[in-house]
Amino acid sequence: MALLELQGVGKIYVSDGSVTVGIRGVDLSFERGEFVAVTGKSGSGKSTLLNVISGMDTYEEGELLIEGQPTSHYLQPDWEDYRRDYISFVFQEYNIIESYTVLENVELALMHIDDRRERRARALELIERVGLSDRIHQKGSRLSGGQKQRTVIARALAKDSPIILADEPTGNLDSASAAEIVGLLREVSRDRLLIMVTHSFDEVEGCATRQIRIHDGAVVSDRRLTPSTCESAPTEVKTAPRRAPSLRELAEAKRRDVRNGFTLGRSIFTSRPRLSLFICLLLIVGTLGAFLVTSICADVTDFLDPDYMFSRMDGRVIVASRTGVPLGDAELAAIADELGAVDLLHYDLLLDCGGYELYTVWYGACYYPSGLDFAFDEDWGELSVGRYPEAKNEIVLRLPISAKSEIGEGIPEDNLLSIEGIGFRVVGISYYYDNTLTPRCSFTREGFESASAILALFRSMSRGELSVYNRFSYSVETAGGTQSDSINVGGYCAVSYEMPVGSIYVGDSAFLTLYQMLKEQDEDKVDFAFDLSIGYSSLDVSLVNNNAQKSFGYHIDGSRLTDQAPVLPNSSRDSFLYAQDISTSFVYTGYDAVLSAELAEELALGILRETYSQASLFFESDSRAREVARLLTDRGYVAVTSDVEYQPDPFETIISTFGLFCLAVVWVATLMTLTFFLNLCLGRAIDAFRGDMAIMRSMGIPVRVIRVGMYVRMLLSLIPAYITVAIAAVAIFATPETNAIFTYLHAW
Repeated sequence: MALLELQGVGKIYVSDGSVTVGIRGVDLSFERGEFVAVTGKSGSGKSTLLNVISGMDTYEEGELLIEGQPTSHYLQPDWEDYRRDYISFVFQEYNIIESYTVLENVELALMHIDDRRERRARALELIERVGLSDRIHQKGSRLSGGQKQRTVIARALAKDSPIILADEPTGNLDSASAAEIVGLLREVSRDRLLIMVTHSFDEVEGCATRQIRIHDGAVVSDRRLTPSTCESAPTEVKTAPRRAPSLRELAEAKRRDVRNGFTLGRSIFTSRPRLSLFICLLLIVGTLGAFLVTSICADVTDFLDPDYMFSRMDGRVIVASRTGVPLGDAELAAIADELGAVDLLHYDLLLDCGGYELYTVWYGACYYPSGLDFAFDEDWGELSVGRYPEAKNEIVLRLPISAKSEIGEGIPEDNLLSIEGIGFRVVGISYYYDNTLTPRCSFTREGFESASAILALFRSMSRGELSVYNRFSYSVETAGGTQSDSINVGGYCAVSYEMPVGSIYVGDSAFLTLYQMLKEQDEDKVDFAFDLSIGYSSLDVSLVNNNAQKSFGYHIDGSRLTDQAPVLPNSSRDSFLYAQDISTSFVYTGYDAVLSAELAEELALGILRETYSQASLFFESDSRAREVARLLTDRGYVAVTSDVEYQPDPFETIISTFGLFCLAVVWVATLMTLTFFLNLCLGRAIDAFRGDMAIMRSMGIPVRVIRVGMYVRMLLSLIPAYITVAIAAVAIFATPETNAIFTYLHAW
């Protein structure tokens, strides 16, 4: 049986609507041990014949049989297997991978050997056989033409394939080198089939066993010169029909291809260090650019965020009466106990105050966090500096690391934090690096309720819903009798924890006016009492809601005024609540009145009990919270979970959408520019590998192996980019100054 047989084989090329005949009606049969010289003019079809025999080109007519088995039904994987098992190439243009050394070129053809030591030993043996032992580690680009062809022949021998196809292997060599190569080919063809295309039959006349002449794609002569050089005559071999591989064999083939792909990728990457370095630098620039612009523009994802009506907390249920009447403490406690709530918060005003700009001033640091969240009784975790809160007016802040550049290493000496005019003493700070979190202000439970009450009081005052008038009554005993009068003081109110319950301090102008007037009567007998009440006495408090005015009766007495005003420096370090002029960013020192914290809290809680109708219950899960909300709704309450969404104002939605759209355009445009730049540069860099990939394909290396190799090469090129991005991310995370710039940077 013939090793290779062509029966009426024809090849047609179609290009731009024109049809060209490559070969037609070729009937040939080849045996092992033959040295076949194929001659003919340029364009006669010699190279086309070799391409069809190798499977690099398909054929449209006839049949090609390998050891008696037809190949007309072959698909691409079948042709790859065929080239791997049967075909080796030697080309005129050498087709050596010039970035590889002689050893690497030969080892490339030995990838079917899994043992690396065995592969290396076999490659060295073949290199010695072609006489290149002294050029083992020399790259192909530094070899002479004859040395390159010797390397290619060694590579062809490495495959141990029964068929060697040589396409004018001596075309670029001088006569001496050509004679050496022909002699070497003659030597290796003694037990193989060698088909050599040549323009000069004279070069191979002494070695060839057969001459085939082609003209216009057809065989015009087939002349046998000498018998086959096989040491033993070929015997007829009955080859079993080609069977489909089993699933286990397919899986093993895939694993082998992946292993070979990794080996190939590493060799491609290391074979051209300068080009690989250039690609690495390009990818560093592109990846770092994409990383930075994404971290800056990540606010565009806010478009996808839902608009929650309340502060989102797992298991939270917001409950209120349908009539608007405030819920009593006893009623709420009974509901919480009956439904199994894990916690209860009656005055939850501060829970829903987060998420918008809050004027927050550190004296001496001027740090302005936005969107502060408020919390109570939480697990504060490990603090960066300071201690946990103990008193009502003490808080712990959770801030991004970028705030550290403003605040400093410890807690500022002027550690009073003002939120909407309410002052809190900061005793601890916890810095975080995850910018998906928001700044948080954490209280004790008592401090949270106190702050909620006072905030509600002063918000009502600022909106004009609540008006406060301070009237100070005095009496003076003189020889002519007792003289009584009063003075009204309006304007700012401030709260201090350092003053006793019920005490009040009249500010500079008001106090001096009152004191001087009294001293004029009788300096030694100035004795005046203070009477503060809510309703129709000395302190009038009115709440205006929906054009309906309601007054509250409240009475505190037993306080005294002295001529020694409490020390209230600009830093207001001793104040719990103080007045400030936000527009000019300095503390307003001309206080009209300063209330003690206990007095302000008592006043505020009294008003909250009459006006605040909302409360929060907390359960172990959102599912339980939804179940409780339905149950309370059936009972006549207004009850919702904290994941209830609302529809924002249309105008605000349009403005925010437009802003986010512009940000998205900037992000996409920047990424597209980076992609275009990288594609342009990498495209030219990859072109350098196209020739190498064609050589690998001609060697029978499967496309899957080549593809995996290219992926591995790209992955290796990306590793420096990943490392650079990681270093940049760590630097941004750890350095407060840079963390403040890339405020939207987080792990994903």
